Amino acid sequence: MNRPPDSRVCRFIWCALVGFFRPRASLEAEILVLRHQLTVLRRKSPKRSTFSKFDRLIFAGLYGLAPNMLSALAIVKAETVIGWHRAGFRLYWRWKSRSPGGRPKLSADSRKLIRDISLANPLWGGPRIHGELLKLGIDVGQTTVAKYMARNRRPPSQGWKTFLRNHADGIASMDLFVLPTISFKLLYGLLILKHGWREILCLSATGHPSAEWISRQLTEAYG
Repeated sequence: MNRPPDSRVCRFIWCALVGFFRPRASLEAEILVLRHQLTVLRRKSPKRSTFSKFDRLIFAGLYGLAPNMLSALAIVKAETVIGWHRAGFRLYWRWKSRSPGGRPKLSADSRKLIRDISLANPLWGGPRIHGELLKLGIDVGQTTVAKYMARNRRPPSQGWKTFLRNHADGIASMDLFVLPTISFKLLYGLLILKHGWREILCLSATGHPSAEWISRQLTEAYG
């Protein structure tokens, strides 16, 4: 995290502003003194210097105002300052040309038209309404049309459990099964169960089942 500029940086900026109104000879003498001090500091501090974002902003701004200042650099290379300036230039234009993002908003009249068409034609889906809007010269996506269509609130349909409970008196289950006898013969049984009262309407068996036999059992069970 970068620290705010300290008093030394503010003093440097103030001296730079005051320097515009000082005599040229005095400025050149001060520049020589500052360069000599930088030379001494470089001899005593061989390590690589670190610069904050504020420092980079100052160097890049001065380079933009006066490109000839590159010859006066002592603690940083000219290529580094040029790279900072170009990076700032890219960041500025990237921010300047940023996209607001998202799709353009649909006008209120178009939204109302989509809703009115969907209400007047409940059987029309999104593709049909989308095609009609294109005929009218309204360029809008199909997903946008589906988003603004009126939703017909229908009562929720009942589930199978509710359906069976409501119609249990009129529903019966039937099962045809095989019964092996003690003499190793097969009998075919038919069970008809009424769901309303769990009542057995038919329980019979035969050795030769047929469609006529099953039909007769159903007739006898239901009348």
